[in-house]
Amino acid sequence: MDEAALQQALTDTQNLGEMPDADAVGTVGSPDCGDMVRLWIKYKEKDGRKVIDKASFQSFGCQTAIAVASIATELIRGKTKEEALSMSAEELSKPLGPLPPMKIHCGQMVEGALRAALEAENKPASAAAAPVVSDQSGTLADALSAAGKTQGKIKIVLTS
Repeated sequence: MDEAALQQALTDTQNLGEMPDADAVGTVGSPDCGDMVRLWIKYKEKDGRKVIDKASFQSFGCQTAIAVASIATELIRGKTKEEALSMSAEELSKPLGPLPPMKIHCGQMVEGALRAALEAENKPASAAAAPVVSDQSGTLADALSAAGKTQGKIKIVLTS
């Protein structure tokens, strides 16, 4: 992995945060271990095609997951749903160079969140398969907090 590219992506993180008017939302991860990524997508019409206008994300995970999510939100801009669905975890993380084996899951989580958002666009949330979190409302912190309350596995304390 290119450490300079990783540091640049973290220093200049793009598209971080919720998108209240999103057309699609996808969440992947496990509240049990705390690694989660939520991706919001907004479309626009361009030259008679529906393309991704903007995307944003929230991530609970390591720096690599944050960097991949930030890069991915830029890479998918201007792509159709089909073009974005064809992108692999390797393509989404390519600007960082090859990820070490212990970090490959970071790219896979971002790819999973992207797929969950794009594939769930016209389906009810209950049709989502594990490990996708079916409740897409609220923030990622809300999802983690709710999971901790119902499962007793984790406790999230947010401070201002």
